[in-house]
Amino acid sequence: MGRFNVPLDEETLQDLINIETGLFAPLAGFMGCADYRGVIDGMCLAGGVSPWTIPITLSVDEGVYHSVGKGDAVDLTFGGKRVGTICADDCFEVTDDDILKTFKTLDGRHPGVSKEKGRSAYRIGGRTAITDRSVLEGALSPDETKRDFERNGWKTVAGFQTRNPVHNAHEHLQRTALELCDAVFINPIMGWKKRGDFTEEAVTAAYDKMIAGFYPQGRIYFRGLKTQMRYAGPREAIFHAIIRRNLGCTHFIIGRDHAGVGGYYGHYEAHDLAREITAKFDLGIQTLLFSEPYYCKKCGFVVSNKTCAHEGSHKVEISGTIIRDCINNKKIPDPVLMRPEISAEIIKLDNPFIIL
Repeated sequence: MGRFNVPLDEETLQDLINIETGLFAPLAGFMGCADYRGVIDGMCLAGGVSPWTIPITLSVDEGVYHSVGKGDAVDLTFGGKRVGTICADDCFEVTDDDILKTFKTLDGRHPGVSKEKGRSAYRIGGRTAITDRSVLEGALSPDETKRDFERNGWKTVAGFQTRNPVHNAHEHLQRTALELCDAVFINPIMGWKKRGDFTEEAVTAAYDKMIAGFYPQGRIYFRGLKTQMRYAGPREAIFHAIIRRNLGCTHFIIGRDHAGVGGYYGHYEAHDLAREITAKFDLGIQTLLFSEPYYCKKCGFVVSNKTCAHEGSHKVEISGTIIRDCINNKKIPDPVLMRPEISAEIIKLDNPFIIL
């Protein structure tokens, strides 16, 4: 029988790249059955000592699944070109129960569930290697970020995950982290996101303006993270922390409804899971569990329930939905929600939202 061939989509190619660079360490390939079951059932890799919360798997068609044997070499292609290989270790199937454990729902309106259900249920695991090094050009590398942190003399760096342009609540969290750490690594998702989310161009334009005009020079590090959003809420929060640990961060910010979507998760469920995980495992990074910032009319600035006594009519939620609606209508949001200089940069763009 000839050598097997598995075509990759953009998201799986990026997983392959992130395995190769060490962004997904300690993974050395796509998960086999033992690692997969450990992640789904216990939020750790096989062996029980390495916390991991999101499955990283290779889907294949049914023919390959039933034909490939242990130790077989399988070519991984993208756009018809061979980019890597996997040495097949084992095969397994993904079930609805697995998807439910990952996302806490089977609702097809959930973007992560919908995307996972759109993949083949058949998976093969094993060690991977990239054969076409050109796919690594521009890839975010832990070696690079750690070297940059050391060159800047930063002993403590707080990672900040986002998929949105900076608004006043995010600014509050980032400035708080700057009080605690030598620097903040703003590391927005630049991979697949759902329809209606902000584009990579919009996020970058907003942060370019913010960093140049409002943050202290030499204490902000900005690079995009090429991986897809899973919208898996609490599990994805821990996954994001592990990635930033690998990139050299010492701290990681987890805010309200981290990686959530559509009310599927409790506002501080990610905080609860972070406490649970760090009680069981050495995560290798300190989680900063921040309360939701809001604008207080009485205080006259952005606060949280930990720093402000005022409720009711004094409290103004910094709503991403309101901000998106304003920008969609080419209107500057209320300055208590987002700096006008930032929103103006986004409004300049032809279309700041993902429409596919």
